[in-house]
Parts: sequence; structure tokens; C-alpha cells
Amino acid sequence: MPTLPPERTARSRPEPHRARDVAESFGTDAERYDRVRPRYPDAMVTRIAAASPGPDVLDVGCGTGIEARQFQAAGCTVLGVEPDARMADLARRGGLDVEVATFETWDAAGRDFDAVIAGTAWHWVDPVAGAAKAAQVLRPGGRLAVFWHVFELPPEVTEALADVYRRVVPDSPFDMQSTRSPLQMYQVMFDKAADGIRDAGAFDAPEQWRFDWEHTYTRDEWLDQMPTHGSLTGLPAPKVKEVLDGVGAAIDALGGRFTMPYITMAVTAALTA
Repeated sequence: MPTLPPERTARSRPEPHRARDVAESFGTDAERYDRVRPRYPDAMVTRIAAASPGPDVLDVGCGTGIEARQFQAAGCTVLGVEPDARMADLARRGGLDVEVATFETWDAAGRDFDAVIAGTAWHWVDPVAGAAKAAQVLRPGGRLAVFWHVFELPPEVTEALADVYRRVVPDSPFDMQSTRSPLQMYQVMFDKAADGIRDAGAFDAPEQWRFDWEHTYTRDEWLDQMPTHGSLTGLPAPKVKEVLDGVGAAIDALGGRFTMPYITMAVTAALTA
């Protein structure tokens, strides 16, 4: 499950789904990932489940099972597909049935589903091949729903992160600063997902469903989550510590906590073929 939109990767990595070193790096600390990554709005889970013809869900890039457990709680039966065996193992320990594979190479073995979902993971899937594969495993009227969180740090924290990251990792493939808003950057990713769905030629016109919410983080809570972000998972521990120290100082200057506005956006369409 990834964290950065394509616009935050360098020119050498124009296609996120080809950056397998990042895509399969999150299992380095699967327990932390499962503990600190934000959950998805219940309203979104309910809407996707209600818009699907039945309860059988395939979760692509299920990671540690965060969204899968939410769909299970909503009455769905979930099978996960996850390329990182470490993440899959933790998901299994949480009661999820998981098969280890990339979605493009995964063998459905004749099985079909009412919904194919992906939580903060579809950018690691080829958008055209992924949508075509989803069409193959969905039942008539089945729904593809891929979704991401968009979050916006306080400007002081964003600036501190960009400054320390540029100093600590000057040759990083990640660009931590942009003149565009997070939603504008992520919109490119949403549009790419929608284009892949259209190109598959088997779905209704894709829609984008938006869910707004917020969460207040303490300094320690946010610093606990940061090492699970794709920009940090591949760094050695001393460099991670330098980045966290710089961001922590900025949060301290804000009083030790901040409220993060989130937008969770789902790109979704129903199978017509």
C-alpha cells in the first residue's frame, strides 16, 4: 500500500507501478503500518458495499488488512491479494485470507467477486491491465472501487519536511515540495485510474466519490506514522531519525499537535460487460 502520488516521484520514476522497490517496501515494519495508518471513512465503506451486487470482495494490495477488516465489519467476505509476504502474514494473523502476488499476475482460478477494491494501493497496479483484470473477475454488475487519502499538513510542517528531506536525502527520487495543493497533485492519479477503467472497455463511466474528515495528531502520533511513508521506508535509520527530528521540531512550535484535514476519494465504476 503506497503513500505518494506520481507527481512526487522523480522523472526517473514516471510510472509508480514499475517502482517495485518502493511498492514492496512497506513490510519492513508491518506492525507499525497496521497500527498507525489511517482507516477509511465508514460512509465510504458502506456506500461501496451497498453499490455492489453482493458481499464477496477482492481487496487488491490489501497490505495488513486495514480496509479489509472494515469491509468485513460491514458484512462482506474478503479475499486479499498482496505482493509483500510480510504484510500478507500480518493480515492473515488478523483473520484475513490472503494470497501473495501482484494483481496483474494473480491467478483467480475461476473465482469471481461482487467488488474489487484497493485502498491506497492502485497506483502500484498498472491502471489499464489492472482494470482489465478486475473486469475479468467481477460478476455482472460488479463494482471496481479504488480509493486514496489526500491529506494536507500545516504549512510549517510541510516546509520543515521539505527542508530536512532535501538536506538529508539530496539525491532522493521523491520531491517533497510542490506549488500545487495535495488534491491537485492526487487528482492526476485519480484521473489516471479513471482513464484505465475507461480503456478497459467493460465498465460504466467512472465516478469520483469524495468523503471529507479530519484527525488531530500529537507530535508523537504523526512521527510514529511517518516511517511507513514510501519516502522513508527505504532510508537507513539515522537518516529517518534526522527527518523525524526536523518535522518534530516544527510540530513542537505549533504546540505539539495539529489537526489534519483529510479527503478520501474513491474512483469507482460498475461492470457493464
